[in-house]
Amino acid sequence: MSVEVTNESGYRLDEAEFADLSRHVLDAMGVHPLAELEIRFVDADVMSELHVQWMDEEGPTDVLSFPMDELRPGTDGELSEEGILGSIVVCPPVAADQALAAGHSAEEEMLLLTTHGILHLLGYDHAEPEEEKEMFDLQRRLLLTFLAAR
Repeated sequence: MSVEVTNESGYRLDEAEFADLSRHVLDAMGVHPLAELEIRFVDADVMSELHVQWMDEEGPTDVLSFPMDELRPGTDGELSEEGILGSIVVCPPVAADQALAAGHSAEEEMLLLTTHGILHLLGYDHAEPEEEKEMFDLQRRLLLTFLAAR
């Protein structure tokens, strides 16, 4: 599994932990071991530019996902196809604000957002209530199993 983590945000974080989380999520989801994923951490200005460019919405957001080969989770013990999963862009300043409001650490929020972004790359969405329940339950389970194992 190729996971490239780049921190352009100026925010202090442990890139290796985000790579480990990503591998955990991808393994649990049956993603082919030769799949590729990029995670970028950016400042609020860069995220604002991306948010306007890709979503036509003003201001920074917490996470954006950019799928490439539209890989899907493996099923029935079979792995997904290999390919480029895509890129996740996370904004630590926005994550830190959300973490404060939620009562947990910025690192925990960024781990959650990374998991969330990976699930979006795998085709999960939360536009409808049933989709939201499925995605958020899966997100919670994946993150908790990662945190329990470290």
